[in-house]
Amino acid sequence: MEQIHWVQHRCRQLLVGDSGRGWYSSPNGIPNKSSQNAHCYPHIFRGKRRTVLAHYGPYQQEYEDISKNYKGNAIRTTKYSILTFIPMNLFQQFHRAANLYFLFLALLNWVPVVEAFQKEITMLPLLVVLTVTAIKDALEDYRRYLFDKKVNNNEVRVFCGKQKAYTVQCWKDVRVGDFIHLSCNEIIPADMLLLYSSDPRGICYIETANLDGETNLKQRQVVSDFSLQGLEIHPDSFNSRIECENPNNDLSNFKGYIEHSSGVRVGLHNSNLLLRSCTIRNTETVVGIVVYAGHESKAMMNNSGPRYKRSKLEKRLNTDILWCVVLLIVMCLTAAIGHSLWLKNLKDPIFQVDVETSPALAGFYVFWTMIIVLQVLIPISLYVSIEIVKLGQIYFIHNDLALYNEQMNSRIQCRALNITEELGQVQYLFSDKTGTLTENNMVFRRCSIYGVDYPHEENGKMLHIQADTEVKHAGQGNGKPDPELVKKLNWLSSPVLPLSEDSSDTPSSLEFTYITDFFLALAICNSVVVSSPSQPRHMVSKECQRSYLSTLSPSQIKGSPRTFTWGKTDSVTFSTPPNSNTESEQDQECNLKSFNMRRRLDLSAKGNRTHTGQVKGKAIQVDIGDINTNCDCTKQNVEDLTRDVGTDDELLYEAESPDEAALVHAARVYRCTLRGRSAESLLVDLPGIGSLTVQLLHILPFDSNRKRMSVVIRHPLTGQVVVYTKGADSVIMDLIIILPASFDIYSHIREQTQKHLDSYAREGLRTLCIAKKVLEEEEYEVWLKKQLLAESSIENREELMLESSQSLETNLTLLGTTGIVDRLQEEVPETIEALQRAGIKVWVLTGDKQETAINIAYSCKLLCPSDQLLTASCRSKDACAALLEELKLEVQCGKDSLTEPTAAGNQEKSFSNSMASFVLVIDGQTVEWALQEELNNDFIELSCRCKAIICCRSTPRQKSQVVQLIRNQLGVTTLAVGDGANDVSMIQMADVGIGISGQEGMQAVMSSDFAISRFKHLRKLLLVHGHWCYARLANMVLYFIYKNVMYVNLLFWYQFFCGFSGGVMTNSWVLIFFNLLFTSVPPLIYGVLDQDSSADNLMGQPEIYQAAQTTKVYIPYIFWITAVDAFYQSLVCFFMPYCALVGSDAGELSLGSLINASALLIILLHQVLESHTLTWIHVVVLVLSGGFYFGFVLLFSVFCVTCSPPTNPVGVETQQMSQPLFYIICALTTVTALLPRYKHIPSHPCHI
Repeated sequence: MEQIHWVQHRCRQLLVGDSGRGWYSSPNGIPNKSSQNAHCYPHIFRGKRRTVLAHYGPYQQEYEDISKNYKGNAIRTTKYSILTFIPMNLFQQFHRAANLYFLFLALLNWVPVVEAFQKEITMLPLLVVLTVTAIKDALEDYRRYLFDKKVNNNEVRVFCGKQKAYTVQCWKDVRVGDFIHLSCNEIIPADMLLLYSSDPRGICYIETANLDGETNLKQRQVVSDFSLQGLEIHPDSFNSRIECENPNNDLSNFKGYIEHSSGVRVGLHNSNLLLRSCTIRNTETVVGIVVYAGHESKAMMNNSGPRYKRSKLEKRLNTDILWCVVLLIVMCLTAAIGHSLWLKNLKDPIFQVDVETSPALAGFYVFWTMIIVLQVLIPISLYVSIEIVKLGQIYFIHNDLALYNEQMNSRIQCRALNITEELGQVQYLFSDKTGTLTENNMVFRRCSIYGVDYPHEENGKMLHIQADTEVKHAGQGNGKPDPELVKKLNWLSSPVLPLSEDSSDTPSSLEFTYITDFFLALAICNSVVVSSPSQPRHMVSKECQRSYLSTLSPSQIKGSPRTFTWGKTDSVTFSTPPNSNTESEQDQECNLKSFNMRRRLDLSAKGNRTHTGQVKGKAIQVDIGDINTNCDCTKQNVEDLTRDVGTDDELLYEAESPDEAALVHAARVYRCTLRGRSAESLLVDLPGIGSLTVQLLHILPFDSNRKRMSVVIRHPLTGQVVVYTKGADSVIMDLIIILPASFDIYSHIREQTQKHLDSYAREGLRTLCIAKKVLEEEEYEVWLKKQLLAESSIENREELMLESSQSLETNLTLLGTTGIVDRLQEEVPETIEALQRAGIKVWVLTGDKQETAINIAYSCKLLCPSDQLLTASCRSKDACAALLEELKLEVQCGKDSLTEPTAAGNQEKSFSNSMASFVLVIDGQTVEWALQEELNNDFIELSCRCKAIICCRSTPRQKSQVVQLIRNQLGVTTLAVGDGANDVSMIQMADVGIGISGQEGMQAVMSSDFAISRFKHLRKLLLVHGHWCYARLANMVLYFIYKNVMYVNLLFWYQFFCGFSGGVMTNSWVLIFFNLLFTSVPPLIYGVLDQDSSADNLMGQPEIYQAAQTTKVYIPYIFWITAVDAFYQSLVCFFMPYCALVGSDAGELSLGSLINASALLIILLHQVLESHTLTWIHVVVLVLSGGFYFGFVLLFSVFCVTCSPPTNPVGVETQQMSQPLFYIICALTTVTALLPRYKHIPSHPCHI
């Protein structure tokens, strides 16, 4: 136990003495516990919770009572079983209104008084649709069944109480409370609490690629008390009780505690939980206890299935279907009224008529009969056809080589199958900046330390080289140090230096302190995992850490055994403990080396708050006893690292973001190298010193509220508790304190640093500020109690953690700032220019500062030199309201000045030019005010008059709110594109969400509708595929409506010649198959392959995209134009054959045969005239459709004479098709019907 940090001992003392507290634990490696009883803490859980006991522990009866309510680990993602498939599938299909409608018609046809066809004929369309859909659902469900079976039968080692050993079992047999034994590269079968790791520091690494797509390693740690034991846990002796929150889908939080039999409670956090489907990496053995299994695991609770969005075309289609219902009712009412009047006026009929039924009742029966006869007016197969067409469209998008990224070996992913047509209707595009417009491949470009700028000109030259090469690891291009900074760092490692600080060539000790702290902060203020090809994980040497930690005991920190003093005359005196004469020669050499280094650093006991080294003549005392580590151990540790890792070039840094990687690599360039990490310590190489073990006390991770990250360490050189913070300059600069005692120098540093920040931003660099704070022991202890209470709370934990972090990150000392360049992706300017020419308004929503965002906007041609820049930055709601009004007037005046001298005919053009000259730049705080209900109308009005909008300093929540506001208030189609987790809410809010698979994981991709690898792919995706998909689908829907209305009207016109009796002039089978089979396939080919313009033309003339939106292929009045056209063609198709046969002895079947053949030719050739593309596939399908009809009719008339009324005893179709008159009438009818469509033939059809 002597290995444990002295902080643990202090924590126990503090917490045991505070009887009003609950249980405690630190998520970052400081084990803490208290021995209070459970009844003292009723405030910890107020809601429901879960109790977990060991499966084979001492509480067997209680385990059985509790666990029977918990789900097993078997998963089932299938919808159906063999027994439930038919009833459940039918139940789901009949949720569709169209299916219910046709079911009603099928049942209605069984009523004798309204029967129109044979009963089985009316059921045929419904049966076909239900069967096809059922087969599709069955195949999809069977694939899910095979996947479930494979997952459930995976094997894992589970502790068996009877055998007292781990046995191999299937995943499906795992239960809550089971102990699981996993090895490296095994997949975690259930959510389990980590109780043992073979790593000496109690660390386990996992890869979450199966969960969120991220391949960088995540670090998890053993529950605090168990990490202290260092031995593998024995499940049969586990008698602790676990209390945790109920199952939920929050992947980033886990709250609970583990209570031992002694009553001691230890807090549980997300860092203790191993999630199902993650993979163990770089750890030989782990053991855990299952807390959530199967469908109660967090991974399964996040598996909500494919996302579903409804397109505007689909909503428009539903409205038009209702209009078709209205037309159907009007036709049926007309027939019913006509039949009533016909019966009423009928005198001495020559055929049999039911005279017992009143005309009114007969008309009522005819109404329902006509509903059955004209049922095809409602296109039951249209919805199935749309799904098939969209699958075809997605296939061609997915296989477009222009959207393939060879370097990443990735192609476009179409994750939403039902909104392809929305790609052709985008009016507003909302884009993230970093990783979306830029590479997100960071290069350390500049830095400012102690108010001194270091331009790193060699790194600037490297950008041109990297533009043509692919950097394998983000941030590894930071290989050229700044010569001036290298010169200063060489002073630190030089064995002999002049002691005088008056020399202009010698940096001051305070500047040395700043430089050392700056690069130390870059190296350790992160969550980077260190690995190498030869040794996957890199941990701190246990032996060295034990020796080092022993030198940092509380007694040595309180009173130093060895100090040295810089006097007024720069003399050096040593104060040596009594046992100093026993020091070995090697120890003295190590101490001298340490002294030569410390002599160049002003690291006083008070840190940067006193910095007496800057006052000439004042003595400084520096404790070097705490840094006198065992040199043998340090030397051995370095040798071990050299043997394991080899050279520094073999070190690999796995970072959660490219920014972190770039900063760690930059520190490494200056020989401040992060070599290893554990939960409690870091191994760092410092120039002039060598390897040092840094005690890691806390990590305060980055969040969007604080916009910063901090680490709390015990400084390896002074033993003091130091907070290193890095974050956005807008936040850090407000937290900096300048003490009156050293006002001049610190105000100068801050002033110079701010100038450098502004300069970096104007260059388009991403900036971060680095700061530090030295804590007194008493101050740290007070904060530690507050922090541990927040960490162990279950309710309001996030709020308490935020408050605790903010209370620590105050009164900071500014060390410097970094400037990282993020190179623009290729063809981004051309893409944005094309999108703007296509009429798409581009908004950039970024968290970067204003100057950086503007610089990138100029680079990508979102801003032009002639554009007028409007800036909105307010700190109050009233100021925001006044500014919005002022900007609106400014834009209006600018528009008037540009439109006034123009002629009336050029007003519209001039207005568009004026719109192109204004660009609004608005910061996050002003956006917050502008989004409020009182001001959002002014904000929308202003934004509509501007060419583009740049929202800087925006939070993820503000991004989604801006998209929602524009989408809802303007009713436009919005598209959001981003690459990071902070873009997920924006992507999900937009009508079309596009994720870019870049350097920041896969959260954006997994939340998107479409995923691409480069921003430039948007150009072809929208301008070509989007245009095609919308035009194809809209025309196909109109074509479906046209052919159904056209054919139904043929039946309606016949009613005028049969007393509105509901009779038909053709065979019932032909009537049903006409729309279901004979004319159903050509529209599918049309919807998948038609191209109204070539890809090259669409790419070269983006204005076509906007023109298609302006003309609107599918809008309400187009539906009525299509219906009128169908009425006209039905009149020609019916009355031309009727007039040709009038007065002859031809019967109703002869008329019907001519009408059906003419209708088929008209409908098929109508599609040929409407098509812009004619391929061999079109020709084959059209010929087969026509041949299928004529073949079916001929065979049916020969072999099925009396299959269904009206009977055909003489084979009318066979006789008619053998006469030339039949074809002459069909040809004349077809030409006359299609005559109005001739002028719409494309002048330049595409032939593929």
